Amino acid sequence: MNSAPLPRAKKSLGQHFLVDSHTIARIVAAIRPEAGDTMVEIGPGPGALTRPLLDKLPHLQVVELDREMVARLHESFPAERLTIHQADALAFDFSQFGDNLRVVGNLPYNISSPLLFHLAGYAGQIRDLCFMLQKEVVDRMAAAPDTPDYGRLSVMLQARFRVEKLFVVPPGAFRPPPKVDSAIVRLYPLPPEAVPYRDARVFADVVARAFGQRRKTLRNTLKGLVDAALFEELGIDPIRRGETLSVAEFARLANRL
Repeated sequence: MNSAPLPRAKKSLGQHFLVDSHTIARIVAAIRPEAGDTMVEIGPGPGALTRPLLDKLPHLQVVELDREMVARLHESFPAERLTIHQADALAFDFSQFGDNLRVVGNLPYNISSPLLFHLAGYAGQIRDLCFMLQKEVVDRMAAAPDTPDYGRLSVMLQARFRVEKLFVVPPGAFRPPPKVDSAIVRLYPLPPEAVPYRDARVFADVVARAFGQRRKTLRNTLKGLVDAALFEELGIDPIRRGETLSVAEFARLANRL
């Protein structure tokens, strides 16, 4: 498995290539790959994580959109060790890999939130997710209610996953260096009995409305959906803002609807 000089990063794809060997080793240690794992790496790029993962795994699946990167991966890794899917991860069907799937990667910052929502749809088949993301996004994913970082992303992911922020990665670990810090995060899907909502569509609608106008009260953001009697029945003050509600309170609202 050969290595090659770094390609030119494409801004349109949000590419920042991980080059720091200490950081790479730390990420692989956090992932804890084992020989029997069914693992998919999203956005492998030139293979900074791919190579050490294949030191631990007999086979790895990767999803890569960039044709140039796909060509480099074909040149660098034998087909019997690496299966390359040239595809957009936002539209990719992860169900094809069966159950107990592990998904990892250095995610492009410009698609991180929609990609996390896409992967949440496969939570029932996933063992865990371990990603490098913009630190600001990881802070939002793990945020507690009534804090500045708490929002729609926090609620939607925490309703489906246990979120663990692991460690921060500075810009100098990349080429070209991004203008922000990154962070490693791990997500474990909750068992079905621990998922607090009954209808995913209704829950998502309530959460989206509540955070659609952050400074407005629930009475305004949920107008036409939740009336005064229902707020009183659930013990939720309608003059609160969405950012003050816990995941459980959002679920109670959605389930009652």
